[in-house]
Amino acid sequence: MVSDTRTGQNQDLDWLLQGLVQRVPHTRSALLLSADGLRKASDGLTSDEADHMAALASGMHSLARSLGVRFAGGDDVRQVVVELDTVLLFVTAAGSGTCLAVLAGREADAAVLGYEMAMLIKSVKAYLPTPARHEAPASPGTMGH
Repeated sequence: MVSDTRTGQNQDLDWLLQGLVQRVPHTRSALLLSADGLRKASDGLTSDEADHMAALASGMHSLARSLGVRFAGGDDVRQVVVELDTVLLFVTAAGSGTCLAVLAGREADAAVLGYEMAMLIKSVKAYLPTPARHEAPASPGTMGH
């Protein structure tokens, strides 16, 4: 038997993501991730898929931030949308250091999905910030080797 060692907060976030996926027709999965690509909560994805999607979504959001800095006077990223033949991927900031990624079929109503994503973020934003990670100091004796 495998035990779930995640915190109650992460399980609550899974439940909220599940509600989003169920409410919006043609939505396949939802994922909360840290800006550096670590999965915080998910629905509709296996653990491996969620980890892979977290890395992809983090990279896309980071590229969009770089675009904003270089070409838009530092504007914050509102949303990144990837449109494929059969799916749409939406990635949006969901609090300090956190993103929300949602995968939906092409038939999904992007306006409805965007609204539901914004409402989910607004309702739980206080619980979503991910503090920046700091590098651990080098151990004495590892310097200069």
